[in-house]
This record gives sequence, C-alpha cells and structure tokens, in this order.
Amino acid sequence: MPVADYKIYGEMLDRARKGHFAYPAINVTSLTTANAVLKGLAESKSDGIIQVSTGGGTFASGLAVKDMALGAISIAEHVHRASQRYPIYVALHTDHCQADKLDQLVIPLVEETERRRAAGTPNLFNSHMFDGSALPLKENLDIAVKLLERFGKNDLILEIETGVVGGEEDGVKGEAGAKLYTTPEDTLEVARRLNAIKGGRYLLAATFGNVHGVYKPGHVKLKPSILKDCQDAVVKQYGEQARFYLVFHGGSGSELRDIHEAIDYGVVKMNIDTDTQYAFTRPIANHMMKNYDGVLKVDGEVERSSTTDKPEEMRRWMTEIEGIVLGPVPGFAPSGEFTVRVKSDLPARFVLLFIPWDRDTPWARVPLDAGGPDAHDPGN
Repeated sequence: MPVADYKIYGEMLDRARKGHFAYPAINVTSLTTANAVLKGLAESKSDGIIQVSTGGGTFASGLAVKDMALGAISIAEHVHRASQRYPIYVALHTDHCQADKLDQLVIPLVEETERRRAAGTPNLFNSHMFDGSALPLKENLDIAVKLLERFGKNDLILEIETGVVGGEEDGVKGEAGAKLYTTPEDTLEVARRLNAIKGGRYLLAATFGNVHGVYKPGHVKLKPSILKDCQDAVVKQYGEQARFYLVFHGGSGSELRDIHEAIDYGVVKMNIDTDTQYAFTRPIANHMMKNYDGVLKVDGEVERSSTTDKPEEMRRWMTEIEGIVLGPVPGFAPSGEFTVRVKSDLPARFVLLFIPWDRDTPWARVPLDAGGPDAHDPGN
C-alpha cells in the first residue's frame, strides 16, 4: 500500500479510538530499521506509524552532514517506495521537536511538503510533533497555534505535549516532579486555544507519569486515570466533539494493564523506541560475541585470540603455538623475562612491544624481521 494520505490517516485514528486500540508508532534511524518496521507490521497484519526523531534524522543524514531534516526526508522517501510492496498502511511522523529545533526539522519538512503540494505530488509526512512541554503553557500553545494554522492548510496533523515525559531521549532530559502529570486545567486551555482553529487537527501527548527508556517493573508510576480526568473535564466544558486523540509516550517497558487503561481513555498512538532498539542491537551483539573469531577473520582464516596475565599460561600458550621452549633472554637479569618467537604474515619488518608486569621495569622494543629478532633495546 502507499503511505496513508490525510484522509486515510484520519480514518486510522478514528478507527483506533472507536475500536479501543492504539497504533504502534516506532522510531527508526535508517533504511534498515524502517524496513524492519514495515516487515513487522505486515507480519502482524497491522497498520502503523513510522517516525523519525531529531537524533534519528541527524544520524540518517550521515555523521559528516548532521542535517536532521535531510535524514528524515531520506527515510520518508524510502518508506514511500518500499511501503508499496506491503499489504498495510503506514503513516509518517516526526517525533519530539523542541522549540529551538523547529527551524532545523519541522519547518524545513513543512516547506518540503508545500513544494510537493504545489507540484501536485503527495505529502512527504502525515504529521509532526512540536514538543513545547519545557515552556510555560501559554508560550507552548502560542507556537502550537501558529503551527496548526499552517498545518491545516497542508493536510498535516500536529502533535503537541503538555506536561513533561521523564527520562531522556535524543539527549533531552525530562525532569521528574509535578510536571510529569498533565492537569485538567492544562487540557482545558489546550482545547480552548486549538479547537478554535478551523481545519486544524491535532493529537495530544498528555503526560501521566510516562518515562522514556525501560525500567524495572514498579519503577515507573503511571497514573492513567489522569487521562480520564482530563477527558471528562474537556467533554464537560466543550462537548463530546472536543474529546482528545491522545498519544502515549515512553511506552517501552510499560505494564500491559496500564496500556489497556490508557487506551480506554482515548490513546490512539503509542510510541515505541527503546524496546525496538534492544530488539535490533541485542541479536547483533549476541552474534558478535558468539562468533568473535569469525567476524574478525582475515584473508579467509579464523585466528583464535586470547589474553592472559598469568606467566605460566603465557608460557604454555606460546609453546603450543610454536612448539618451542621459552627461556630467559640472555643478558636480561629480571626474572620473568621470556624469549617469544611469533609466527606472522605481517610485512618484512615490524616492532614487537614487551610490556612488563612490574611498572618499575623498563619495557623493551624488539625490532623483528622475517628471520626473527635481530636486536633488543631495553629501556627505550
């Protein structure tokens, strides 16, 4: 299927709220991770959301470039092509973008969408998040209003956040404390300001103790009932049509009962990042550790590497390699000095360094050639 357009994305969100489920919104940093999400969604027979953070976009652009908008565009263009090979819909979203990064990510991407629309081509992204949670609520919403007015003209959905998600993401730390919990008063002000904008559609990341990252069970104190309190206050004040479409941030490692309760109160999008980072990196680390020799082979040969700090083990190890008896170096008084002959395919000359166990003993530099040691020069 092609990437969902504005109409299909809206229908996806409506269906989630009506059916009491949430779409997985999974952060990606490369074509490899984007492909993994597409494959996983297809195997699960589920539509979903692929999203790029400021850090993910920066990484995807190349560490010599570090252009978060360019990296996000590169991933999005790939998803537009690759998604057509899968029998599911995906939407494209950008994750947390703080006020000081808007001109580096969200604004350039909106400008790219405007250029595409002027040329008669589909939107690149479906939605963008502005994270003004570190700002006073009025300043947060002042910026959100301007963005939503522009988004509404371009079939883009805005996501905003009130309160602060704890933990850390892309180097930005959320402070613990009262701001971890959105209040009904906060959400009433959100509804008053944003619902007045014609043609604007938005998602709200109201916080209820969420924390980025994965923690031991019981460490994170989620209070999904806060979402119910906020929804009830807004519906009472503005009517059922004002009920929020909510986003659950910091979803990795959450208890299933908390997830279900949050969904019951209107969550339609659940962000996942840390869990999928682990799913990606742990098999790689496991393979590297189990096949350490194989992944470091040179010229088709596997060399077994080992280290030791025990002289007797070193003596046995080197003896086994060369089949020679190790003995003291003539002229070397300190005990524990050994002659070591090493078979090597290195070029004609190289330097072998002997590092003593005793820090007071000078190290020796031994120049070697294909025929063996020709000198030793202690103390240099």
